[in-house]
Amino acid sequence: MKSKESRVTASDVARLAGVSKWTVSRAFMPGASISDSARERVLSVARDLGYRPNLLARSLAKKKTHIIGVVIDEMKNPHTLMLLDEASRQLQSRGYMAMMLNISADAHYPSVMAQADQFQVDGILFLGTVLSAELISLSQDLYRVPLVQVCRYSNAADIEVVAIDGMGAGMQISELMVAQGYSRFGYMVGPDTPSSHTFRKEGFEAGLAKAGHQLDVVLNAGGYDKEMGWNAISDYLLSTPTERRIEALFCENDVLALGAMSARQELAPEWHLGIAGFDDIDEAQALNWQLTTFSQRIDRLVNEALNRLIDGRVNIDNAWQQGELRIRRSHLKA
Repeated sequence: MKSKESRVTASDVARLAGVSKWTVSRAFMPGASISDSARERVLSVARDLGYRPNLLARSLAKKKTHIIGVVIDEMKNPHTLMLLDEASRQLQSRGYMAMMLNISADAHYPSVMAQADQFQVDGILFLGTVLSAELISLSQDLYRVPLVQVCRYSNAADIEVVAIDGMGAGMQISELMVAQGYSRFGYMVGPDTPSSHTFRKEGFEAGLAKAGHQLDVVLNAGGYDKEMGWNAISDYLLSTPTERRIEALFCENDVLALGAMSARQELAPEWHLGIAGFDDIDEAQALNWQLTTFSQRIDRLVNEALNRLIDGRVNIDNAWQQGELRIRRSHLKA
């Protein structure tokens, strides 16, 4: 047996396990063709010797790094963190590593994306990222790897989109609100950029129109931030007489909805406003909020995105596009 100072090799494991060097390699590869007995024999000897496969060498030989660049731009958004957790978990289960690329600051675009190029990532996964023209250009020009956007639509060429049916989701929220007997409706939007399209607003408007109503007010928060949601309601209260205020509000995500609820409670407790959000973050379930919202089922979305990114496989069954309503109390009419 080798001393601790000497590095144990695959050849050492192969000799003691009575198998070939290639069998040792296959034993550490998920899904590789190898019998259960041979795999267990190799892993047992590897444990005894303290052997660990050289993943870098394997990557160079196969021209695959098993690293996926995961791009995020909203670290303060709880839904982004939920996406990151789900993506990293599913990547690990497939034998891949997530390389987080935080592009919250515009100035970091070139250097951050250049890192992904230097590490030769096998693909890039955008997690609900607002795709600026610069980011799209960098992604398309610098890399010849698969690009997939999750939870947000984009018309950019070469970037596949995996997102829920936003139109259908918005219509479901409108039906929920109309059923409560409200007559004046509002929508709160986050960042106003071409690539931020979610189709929730269009679905909400279509559902209202179908029921003989209209969208009366659009509040522009300017971003996905609780304070921005609070400010949007504050400004609305200052500019709108009591008798003309909306009765129901659909917010583009839960963070904005919680900000709106907080502002209403603090600034106008006498004003009843039915509120619904989107994403079903953990805080939405809190007893003091009981926020009615819509879950995108990110487990399904991430699975579909990785199928495309890693396997080049598209699931024609659109079950992954269907999220789920989470009906609580915030939308109810007093």
